Amino acid sequence: MRFIDEMARKAQKPAKRPVRKRTDTGSKSAPKRRNMRAADRERAIVDEAIRFFAEHGFEGQTRELAKRMGITHSAIYRHFPSKEALIERVYQEVYLSRWSPDWGPMIRDRTLPLEARLTRFYLDYVERVFEYNWVRIFVFSGMKSFGITGRYLDIVRREIIEPAAAELRHDLKLPDAKSHPLSERETELFWGLHGRIFYLAIRKFIYETPIPPDLDAIVRDAVQTFMDGAKMTMPKLLVSG
Repeated sequence: MRFIDEMARKAQKPAKRPVRKRTDTGSKSAPKRRNMRAADRERAIVDEAIRFFAEHGFEGQTRELAKRMGITHSAIYRHFPSKEALIERVYQEVYLSRWSPDWGPMIRDRTLPLEARLTRFYLDYVERVFEYNWVRIFVFSGMKSFGITGRYLDIVRREIIEPAAAELRHDLKLPDAKSHPLSERETELFWGLHGRIFYLAIRKFIYETPIPPDLDAIVRDAVQTFMDGAKMTMPKLLVSG
C-alpha cells in the first residue's frame, strides 16, 4: 500500500517544463535599423527617389517612397521641405551632373570640321544620357508641370542647337548670326538631328523595343546624312528668310 500511495503522489506532481535553449534566430529575423548620418540618409533618399520617380513618374507619392525605403514619411521632410524640393534635387543629380561643360566649347571648336564636332558630341551624349532613369524621368517631367524638361532643353538650345547653327553658317561662308539672326527654321534643322538620335532612347526605355547594338554607327550615319542635307538647305533658308 505504501508503495502504491508513493506512486500516486509522484503522479500528481506537475511535470517540469523542458529548458529551452537560447538561439539567435529572433535577432536575425528582426534586425535593428542601422542609424545613419544625416548626409548618408539624404543621399539614400535622393538615390531611391531617382529610381522611384523613374518607375512611377512624378505622380508617385513621397509617402510611398518612404514606405519603400522603410523609413517614416517625416524623415523625408527633415531633409527636403517639399516634394518639389526633392524633385529639384533629382533634376540636379540626373541632369545637371550629367551635362558636360566640354560640350558647348566642343561645338564651337573650329579646329575640327563641324561634322566631326557634332559626331563627337553625340557619341558622348549617347554614352551619358542613354540610361533608364534619365530617359524616363525626362519623359515623365514633360507630361507634368515640374519644368525639368523645359529647363534642360533650354540648355541644349543655348549650348548646342544655336551654336551649331551658327557654326554651319561659318562653314558655308554665310552671314554670321550677329549680322543676320538665326531663323527658327535653321534651328529646327538641328532640333531634328537631336530628336532623331534621342528617339533611340525613347524606343529603348519608354516603348521597350529593340534598338541597334552598335549606336556609334547609327550616330555617325545620322550626323553625316544631316550635314549632307543641311549644306544644301541652309543657303535657301537665308534667301527665303
